[in-house]
Amino acid sequence: MATSARERGIALRPHAKTHKIAEIAHLQVAAGAVGLTVATIGEAEAFVARGIEDVFIAYPLWVDERDAGRLLALADRARVQVGVDSAEGALQLARSLGPGAARIGVRIELDSGHHRSGVLPGEAVGVARAAASAGLEVRGVFTFPGHSYGPGAAGPAVADEQAALSAAAAALLDAGFSDPAVSGGSTPSAPLSSGDTLTELRPGVYVFGDAQQWELGNCRPTDIALSIESTVVSHRRGADGGPDRFILDAGSKVLGSDRAAWATGHGRLLDHHDARIVALSEHHATVEWPSGRELPPLGSRLRVVPNHVCMTINLVDEVQVVRDGAAQGRWAVTARGRNS
Repeated sequence: MATSARERGIALRPHAKTHKIAEIAHLQVAAGAVGLTVATIGEAEAFVARGIEDVFIAYPLWVDERDAGRLLALADRARVQVGVDSAEGALQLARSLGPGAARIGVRIELDSGHHRSGVLPGEAVGVARAAASAGLEVRGVFTFPGHSYGPGAAGPAVADEQAALSAAAAALLDAGFSDPAVSGGSTPSAPLSSGDTLTELRPGVYVFGDAQQWELGNCRPTDIALSIESTVVSHRRGADGGPDRFILDAGSKVLGSDRAAWATGHGRLLDHHDARIVALSEHHATVEWPSGRELPPLGSRLRVVPNHVCMTINLVDEVQVVRDGAAQGRWAVTARGRNS
């Protein structure tokens, strides 16, 4: 990803909510990332405490005095930017920051088709002017093309993203805001993103891969870098010609519960591509096994790829690092639970 972004002249600012691990963050920076994207002040605090010097909180924060104090403390140690998507949010941020308002950069969030947070491109200048009038430094625009997460959706989502960002960035320039950052991207859309529009790319899931990206064709099973080692604890032979099933000891409390409408199950088995996880409870994963094959023996260890790896990493305290099949040690999930 770093090489691809560099070849297109786009700065890479990976979203660290995917991994939440300081060691991986430093590997990304060493590979050329200009800094990190995070989702919360807590994530920013965790990474800055471990030496990251540039963070963008890509979220339309509503900041009270306590949060303002946390942001200013971060600004003592790192370059800090946050998202806003309303004049009211910008004014609240400036009031809470007080004399320190100019120390926190802001980017205006756009809705480029995902229809979550963000303003329409034509509204960006109004928000930017409100922010600047309140004493904040406007540093650009950003969007998340979240509607790229679906079969065949990446191309249209990139077109939407580029149109929204181009229009808003041009309007900011016309309004006197110089050299705005133009930030976007997701793991599905990143390969199609153009340096003619974007100055910065913010994918996250690419660092590990997951079952969603596997089924979308954005990675191969051999590319996937995180799986959950789980144990076969129970067998259920098919009745009346039904499929054989077995139970793994990895439920929603480690896999997470995200499942897209188009997904084929609640995760995938990394080494058994024709099996499917057909049901998920808190501590049970029910696997439907291909007919005519022997079930894995009780006690067998199987590797499970979660549907949405960002959810899984937030549910564990540490990960086992493996290289060429050999354990290399453990990494703590630095920003585990830092969700606000």
